[in-house]
Amino acid sequence: MVHQQRSAARLSPSSDTEDTTDMGMLLAPRLAHFAGVARTEHVTRAAQEMNVPQSTLSRAMARLEQDLGVDLFARHGRTVSLTPAGRTFLTSVERALAEVQRAADEVRADADAATGKVAFGFLHTMGAETVPGLLHAFRADHPRVRFGLVQNHGEAMLEGLRAGQLDLCLTSPVPDAPDLVARRLDEQKLRLVVPAEHRLASRRRVRLAEAAEETFVTLEPGYGLRRITDALCREAGFRPRVAFEGEEAETLRGLVAAGLGVALLPPPTVPRPGVVELAVTAPRAVREIGVAWLADREDTPPVAAFKKFLLSRRGALLPD
Repeated sequence: MVHQQRSAARLSPSSDTEDTTDMGMLLAPRLAHFAGVARTEHVTRAAQEMNVPQSTLSRAMARLEQDLGVDLFARHGRTVSLTPAGRTFLTSVERALAEVQRAADEVRADADAATGKVAFGFLHTMGAETVPGLLHAFRADHPRVRFGLVQNHGEAMLEGLRAGQLDLCLTSPVPDAPDLVARRLDEQKLRLVVPAEHRLASRRRVRLAEAAEETFVTLEPGYGLRRITDALCREAGFRPRVAFEGEEAETLRGLVAAGLGVALLPPPTVPRPGVVELAVTAPRAVREIGVAWLADREDTPPVAAFKKFLLSRRGALLPD
């Protein structure tokens, strides 16, 4: 069956892309009105149900048909019925409205103070012990708040904040950027990790300059710990000779245990055989851990509650 075609659609954009964008923006406010009229098959009744003046609703339907260039309704006095084109259009409109409703329900649920969701990023090295402990303590008072957890390196998490993928992140070094707010929470000592049979393995403490001739295994460029390692070695008077670059601290410990180099790393969750961890006396080898968020974004109640909790852990963020 051929749809009854009006003389021409009102829009005549210069490209297919413009056509899709402009028509979608033009039609969106009228879709719920169209669905209401289609459901009741009566403009007056639909206007009463939607609390819209009948004249406004009638004009909106006439304008919708004009913009589409097809008749959606057949008029029968005070009642209307859908044309074949109208039934085709209604199927997609109902699907679109249902999806909008689903999205609205989802974002409202995520913002709920008791059961909402926090998108939280953190460094790989904090995933085994620090973050589970934090979440356990937080949920003692907020048992139904949900979390979307992301482990990544610092730069990737800051980009996640900017892209709206994360609400908060724990990172190191503490960022200094005009579009971000960051607060220092704690610091973590770094150790020089050497193979068990290494010439320094019998020591408890070492100056970093004593490792100037060693081969290093490090995280890849872009990782905060890599930048800290490079800076500490530079302060100690040398540039590290890097043989292996990885993405995870425990992998680096495995490389050290295999005799492939030495590394500057935070303490392990569980001691690893085959390596010795030496305190670094000079320069002062620590990394600062901080929480960061986007400066101009308003927090939902669950995000605000978790942010307040993290800030309350200043100086006691890391396990003893």
